[in-house]
Amino acid sequence: MAITNIAAYAHLSDADIEALGFELDAIRSDIEESLGKNDAAYIRRTIRFQRTLDVVARLVIGCSRSRAGWVLGTASLAAAKCVENMEISHNVLHGQWDWMNDPEIHSSTWDWDMVGVSSQWRYSHNYRHHVFNNVLGMDEDLGFGVIRVTRDQRWQPQHLLQPLRNLLLASIFEWGIALHGIHSERDRLMPDAGKVAEARAALVGKIASQTVKDYVLFPAMSRSRWRRTLAADVVANLMRNLWTYVVIFCGHFPDGAEKFTEDVLEHETRAEWYLRQMLGSANFKAGPLLAFSSGNLCYQIEHHLFPDLPSNRYAQIAVRVRALCDKYDLPYTTGSLVHQYLLTLRTINKLALPDRFLVATSDDAPETASERKFSAAATSVARLGGPIVGLRTALRARARRTHLGRAVTHPRNGPGD
Repeated sequence: MAITNIAAYAHLSDADIEALGFELDAIRSDIEESLGKNDAAYIRRTIRFQRTLDVVARLVIGCSRSRAGWVLGTASLAAAKCVENMEISHNVLHGQWDWMNDPEIHSSTWDWDMVGVSSQWRYSHNYRHHVFNNVLGMDEDLGFGVIRVTRDQRWQPQHLLQPLRNLLLASIFEWGIALHGIHSERDRLMPDAGKVAEARAALVGKIASQTVKDYVLFPAMSRSRWRRTLAADVVANLMRNLWTYVVIFCGHFPDGAEKFTEDVLEHETRAEWYLRQMLGSANFKAGPLLAFSSGNLCYQIEHHLFPDLPSNRYAQIAVRVRALCDKYDLPYTTGSLVHQYLLTLRTINKLALPDRFLVATSDDAPETASERKFSAAATSVARLGGPIVGLRTALRARARRTHLGRAVTHPRNGPGD
């Protein structure tokens, strides 16, 4: 099963967790107090860059006559769409720039370049996902309702198709997000049928306007070269969908991004909420360019700790969060983008199979773990002073015991055998 007792799994006392929460609150306070004109200039500069890139890309697509020109223009348009979706819209809709009091860059007024309705996404993502991150039965982003990513989700014959579902979801990710948003909105508004109908009408209207803009208006502006522009829009949207999918999945489903039962929510303190975000998220390593193109969601741990702090500060925050992981002996789950995606892909393909074909237990699998993987003695947090000995040390000790156990069970032949 998933984690039911965060303190036991993390090998931390209640006092340790509260102290961790206090230090994370201090990070938030420091960042909030230091926000100013440089941060505001950053988001305005990013918006100008994205819009300029979009216009230049469309001019190259429409004016060039070579195949190379079309490829360059389409790649630039895809890049512009990725920046708009990840570094701008996602973060603006989180309220990261609401402190500027700029009505044009505010979570309540911003509309993104996708078929989903922004307000519906804010509920399904900012509330259902971020507040209840990786809690079974509460976080609807856990597999997005179509992919089994933990053994706590009961296997059904339809899961045999999830490798194909995964490919389909990646290619139409914006449509998946739109349908996911209306599903959450419907659950929130029920049983008020009138409001549910209004939400559905809003989605239909957004789909219509987005489709006309991308696949009718821009191609029509190209006149006789409309096919060239239409193809570019289709490919750019596909590339944006694939990139967004990879970034999101690498932050939530590789090994080390833990899952939790609803038991953890009972009397959950702010400090315990922080700890759940740290244990339920994963980063990937990125330089400045990759970080920018991913909306700084390479810092998914930091984003889940402080979803409404500006993304341009995540690299700065990450230094302090990683230091806290060292201090409290907690794992800081990260790896290369390729590595994190391959782990995610392995989980998706593996959990397509019935549990009887899986080797590890439901308490000790790479993608599904709980406090029951440790012995009663190992989960004790009692100590007499000294440094904190927490989850990271416990995981390493258990890995060593497992390795030694395998060595005893399957000894290697010595040179004289």
